[in-house]
Amino acid sequence: MFFQQLLALCNPLYFTVIFFCTILGIIFGAIPGLTGGMAVSLMLPLTFGMDTGLAFTMMISTWVGGISGGFIAATLVGIPGCPSSIATCFDAYPMSQKGDTVRALGIGILASFTGTFLSCIVAVFLSPYIADFAMKLGPWDYFSLCFCAISLVAALSKGSIFKGMFAAFLGLFLSTVGVAPIDGAYRYTFGNVYLSGGLDMVALMLGFYAVEEIAVNFAKGQQDMPEVKVGSISGFGVKIADIIKNLGIIIKSFLIGLWIGFLPGMGSGLSNMVAYAQAKAGSKHPETFGKGESGGIWASETSNNASVGGALIPMVALGIPGDAVTALLLSGLMIHGLQPGPLLISSNPQLVYLMFAVVMLSAIVILIEQFFGMRWFPMLLKISYHYLYGVILVLCLIGAFTSTNTLFNILCVLVFAAVGVVLEIFNIPSSPLILSFILGHTVEEYFRKGVSYARGDYSRFFTRPISLIFIIIAVICIFYPYIKSLFKKKEAGNVSTN
Repeated sequence: MFFQQLLALCNPLYFTVIFFCTILGIIFGAIPGLTGGMAVSLMLPLTFGMDTGLAFTMMISTWVGGISGGFIAATLVGIPGCPSSIATCFDAYPMSQKGDTVRALGIGILASFTGTFLSCIVAVFLSPYIADFAMKLGPWDYFSLCFCAISLVAALSKGSIFKGMFAAFLGLFLSTVGVAPIDGAYRYTFGNVYLSGGLDMVALMLGFYAVEEIAVNFAKGQQDMPEVKVGSISGFGVKIADIIKNLGIIIKSFLIGLWIGFLPGMGSGLSNMVAYAQAKAGSKHPETFGKGESGGIWASETSNNASVGGALIPMVALGIPGDAVTALLLSGLMIHGLQPGPLLISSNPQLVYLMFAVVMLSAIVILIEQFFGMRWFPMLLKISYHYLYGVILVLCLIGAFTSTNTLFNILCVLVFAAVGVVLEIFNIPSSPLILSFILGHTVEEYFRKGVSYARGDYSRFFTRPISLIFIIIAVICIFYPYIKSLFKKKEAGNVSTN
């Protein structure tokens, strides 16, 4: 099935879409302040009337291009194009300043390809087994799984656990607006007919991913790019000896990125930092990191791209987004009338394997595009921000209107963007809010089904082994920071008394 879908992508239309969408993703990933997630959110409203396969080909190839392109600005000007390339700055930019720009770019290109391609292979083989296991779960287990995912994201997001949980509860509350999933009761509509169908997912995504980022970047004055000083860019720059030397770092970083990508809501923004720290800690010469060490680039770029395949596994097999962009893809499935979850592989195997095939082919196309387009990378960083911001804002408003054909949805985008700015001011993460909003309907539906099937017996959530395991993991995630701080205080007290 996978190879059939891979051959189907050789269709001129699909291949052309992948070619241009990967370039679009690279551009959005390379320019600081723009991200691949923003590009996918802009593309989401454009796919409403499209064939489902073509729609996901566009979004996934743009996403892969966005993650792969993030290292360009990190290498050339020392500013990460997106959060997934923060650690890349530590060594790629110093290497570029030393005159090894081509080598730094070449390592970034090859590491990105390695992480994406190999993680996709793992996802192809693992997803069906995880889906088969998930088919044996009941509503109690699904509720606990979703609750665990939301708690994990809230606990591991930036800021305090209180801020993460607040964002999660806010997302759950927003998901309750409209008609209840079981009894059909209207909630929090205040007599407004536009709210009877619930808050539009496209409006929320555009507000938080695009308009909010534009507002924050504009407020921070991020409108002028430093001068790009590079010599003649030609050749590939990567030697086989460099790959062999860093093979251990590549394997370890790949596994780190794959695992963190699998964790709900984590994604490449965290994996590149963890992999870089592990590479530095395990090096025989850690003092070279931060001064142009090739191992630092391999670690960051391999891990952040390995998160692509890792994030696809829970989205396809469990219906839970592995990162922010798979949350957009999950909403795309719902918009096209598909039910995410373990039944997706059995009911729509062509679409699932098409997604995997698109990731794999996109990785190959991006490898070729970046190696042969390397000399034009500096030109991407000379695009004026005031042109970009204006175009993106207009596209957001058009997309919001297209979603529901109402001006009320445009107002929703602006309100969500304003909420996003307030959250940014108070350092409250938006990832838990978005994840809980997407899963809110599912959480409530499985909770009410579980209680109904058990005839009002709430103990079923704790007596079923799998459900109990997920609840215990969720509780540990929530209280772990406090337990850890208590142990630290206790150790500090013991040291002071000695």
